[in-house]
Amino acid sequence: MRVTWLIVALVVSLSGCGAVTDLVAHRADAPSPASSPRTTPTAAPTPSAAETGLTLSQARQALREWVSKYNATLRKPKWWNQNDRLDALFVEAALHEGVIERNHEIFGSKPGHKPIKVTGTPTIYLPRPERQRPIGEWFIAQATYKDTKGHARPHVLAFLSSAGQPFKLAVATPMHWDRRMPKPRLDADGYITDMDTEAARAVAREYQNFWNNEKKEGASGYRLAKDSYSRKAFPAVYKGAYVAFEGHGSIFGFRTADGGSFFLFGMVNNPKHVNQVLSEALLVPRGGRTIQELGADWFS
Repeated sequence: MRVTWLIVALVVSLSGCGAVTDLVAHRADAPSPASSPRTTPTAAPTPSAAETGLTLSQARQALREWVSKYNATLRKPKWWNQNDRLDALFVEAALHEGVIERNHEIFGSKPGHKPIKVTGTPTIYLPRPERQRPIGEWFIAQATYKDTKGHARPHVLAFLSSAGQPFKLAVATPMHWDRRMPKPRLDADGYITDMDTEAARAVAREYQNFWNNEKKEGASGYRLAKDSYSRKAFPAVYKGAYVAFEGHGSIFGFRTADGGSFFLFGMVNNPKHVNQVLSEALLVPRGGRTIQELGADWFS
């Protein structure tokens, strides 16, 4: 039988942004995660725009530095028991993964995190500086590295920085084998175009409704595709020690070149009793109401 725990969540409402945060669950024994984000890709911004905010080269360097710090941390004994190490690497949904590693230790399971060795040149999706500066900087990256089973796969990751602090991982997921990242709609300077914030909230709400079996499917105005990972995973997961999702972290996203919408976010349950994190990379085609899963990762 599913157990629903009491919730502690930070509620943040943003409008007109490339990233949205409705519910950001945070670990009770750690600093509250930074609020909201923004997004864009590989085309080079104009010099004038680049001078006022994060550049593509800086974002790639931030990714490299994070990977180096992450790999070094994984070599530390029982790193998951040290809050300062977790806080240096993760925020939002990703922060909970470190907490769950404590459960792995208690039950004698091996750590779920593996070292990362990026191959090739990552693609960076960068939002306009003026669209993210007041609330912190963020970017999305697509990078290829081995998953936990040792298979080289493209992964999509969102990084967030607040008050000039180093970038930290907010959410990450491998792409499904038969899926790929959509091309973003770029503005004149090469930055990604803001997503539809209302659609973002509705899509996240539909995922929460689906997993928690709380409302009629499609109540949000959107439906999960028939071949989605969640539809296949839900029956098996629901029979186990499943705890309802209480909310989600920041929603990172952008308009696609063909007029659709891309969304990336992580879902979490009670921040005091975390036992699962679900990361989702989603696509809603132009004019459509069906949510297609491009990538998903269940961490428990």
